[in-house]
Amino acid sequence: MKWIARAGSALLGWTLACSAWAWGEQPLKIVVPAPAGGTMDIVARVVGQQLSQDMGQPVVVENKPGAGGAIGIQAMLKAPADGNTLVMAASNVLAEVPLVLKVPYDPFKDVIPVGSFARSGLVLVTAADYPAKDFQGLLAHLKTRKGQASFASYSPGTVSQYAGLILSEQAALDLQHVAYPGSPPALANLMGGQVDVMFDGMLTSVPLIKSGKLRAYAFTGQKRSRHLPDVPTTTELGYPQLQFMGWVGMLAPAKLSPDVLAKIHAALEKAGRAPAVQQKLADVGLEPELNVDTAALVRETQAMSERNAAIVKKFGIQAN
Repeated sequence: MKWIARAGSALLGWTLACSAWAWGEQPLKIVVPAPAGGTMDIVARVVGQQLSQDMGQPVVVENKPGAGGAIGIQAMLKAPADGNTLVMAASNVLAEVPLVLKVPYDPFKDVIPVGSFARSGLVLVTAADYPAKDFQGLLAHLKTRKGQASFASYSPGTVSQYAGLILSEQAALDLQHVAYPGSPPALANLMGGQVDVMFDGMLTSVPLIKSGKLRAYAFTGQKRSRHLPDVPTTTELGYPQLQFMGWVGMLAPAKLSPDVLAKIHAALEKAGRAPAVQQKLADVGLEPELNVDTAALVRETQAMSERNAAIVKKFGIQAN
């Protein structure tokens, strides 16, 4: 009986050791389904550095852009579902891209959000020398160029396009859409006068606004941004339909075991609460906001997807 007890204790100890080894005891890979230097990449590196310090293990950030994020998510899904390969992505990868691009996975069955670290909205901008000083002046000027004025988006089928289409319809502007492969070329043409207006992400626009190269008219968040406190929200301006906010956070395979998921939640919460992480995220124009409630994130993202699906259908939006 003593031998059996000792054997049972040894087996239990081995099982617990394997459980610990399954997550947090070996290098973690964070896949970023976008190029280096963007919002997802910056958050991945900030959080990854903190996770590495907390766990005492290397954290590798690997960029796998393409197909609206599908290539990066596929890389995670092809890896063992042990939590050692995760994806840092924005909510649009789940709530926008699959509405206009066919992806080889179900965004709400094969993938789960395990934690978000920051939120970000869009800011309506023009070149600094555009002939409109405020939002109402902007609408008035655009109406003088009805059917000729244009708006840029950082990619077709994204919230950057949704917002432009909604503003054009609600304010009767008849704006022409010009899609770009990312914010940098869109902003370059905006500042060069090739397009009139754009709803852009905060990370890329705020530095240009503060340096005097862009003028900001409205922010799509529920409340004013800490980074642009003098810029009113679209709701304040009478356009609540233009309220758009998304999160940036970690995705995992839905097949994760409950114990590994619990460990990931605990590690992400610790990292996300670190003052250094929150400060670094704020410094780049994001709104730090930690949430490791997977069920709540799923509900929120599904609601985003349903709203976006109605917009895509209404305006006949396509990826190309």
